[in-house]
Amino acid sequence: MTGPNNQLLPLNTVASIRHKTVARSLNRMQQLNAVTISGVPTRSLEASLKFLEDEAHKILPKGYVLDYTGESRQLHAEGGKFGSVFLLAILLIFLVLAAQFNSFRDPFIILLGSVPLAIFGALLFTFLKMPFGTFFTDHFTTTLNIYSKVGLVTLVGLVSKNGILIVQFANEMQRQGSSKLDAVAQAARIRLRPIMMTSVATVAGHFPLTLVTGAGAAARNSIGLVLVGGMTIGTIFTLFIVPSLYMLIAKEHHEKSLAESEDEAPTEDVDLAPEFAMARDGNGNGWKQG
Repeated sequence: MTGPNNQLLPLNTVASIRHKTVARSLNRMQQLNAVTISGVPTRSLEASLKFLEDEAHKILPKGYVLDYTGESRQLHAEGGKFGSVFLLAILLIFLVLAAQFNSFRDPFIILLGSVPLAIFGALLFTFLKMPFGTFFTDHFTTTLNIYSKVGLVTLVGLVSKNGILIVQFANEMQRQGSSKLDAVAQAARIRLRPIMMTSVATVAGHFPLTLVTGAGAAARNSIGLVLVGGMTIGTIFTLFIVPSLYMLIAKEHHEKSLAESEDEAPTEDVDLAPEFAMARDGNGNGWKQG
């Protein structure tokens, strides 16, 4: 470098040269320097993020913050709303069924006899993953992520139809004079075919989602496993639990039908046609109204 009086000065008089390895590029997140940490969770994604946050609060100094991208960011932003959305879905279904059946007992029987068992069947695939090795269940497991939660909300509406078919037919049989036990037993036998047809069609339609591979396969697998498992196990148990709850909770509908039939007054046939008789007028001919 050039100094006073155009004299050349060595560079080591004002600076030193050191060789070191640095990052090829500096990543930024929301205009801040960021370091990306990625990995494969061995447990549910929600539990993994909770563990990461707890450890980060212990290790990172003040001024450092955590942020997420991709599926983790979506789960962190919307995962806390699942409980309220799920309860809202159940409430809407309950109110619609209450308006349809004109009763609060029948919707309670339908939801209590089908939804908890279907949820159990769906969540079973989130806990089948065996630790310490590879098992046959590893390819048929998922985590409780945002996609599986969407599948759970969808499952509530799909599995409720099984209970609707049984309860509605049993009510109709009671109105025709059958006892409650005979009505629900006959409803379970006769409605078995439509229940199995719709359930098998639903399971067959969503089963290809469990076999998807490649980009975006995790999302499709999560929804497919939740719907297939929930519909399969929920349908099997619904055929036994809903009739039992119907016997315990449902009211007698044939008594109401008998009371309504007694209130109807008998009607008499009245001839509203005018009567005409053959009569002679002043000229000796013509018809005369009676």
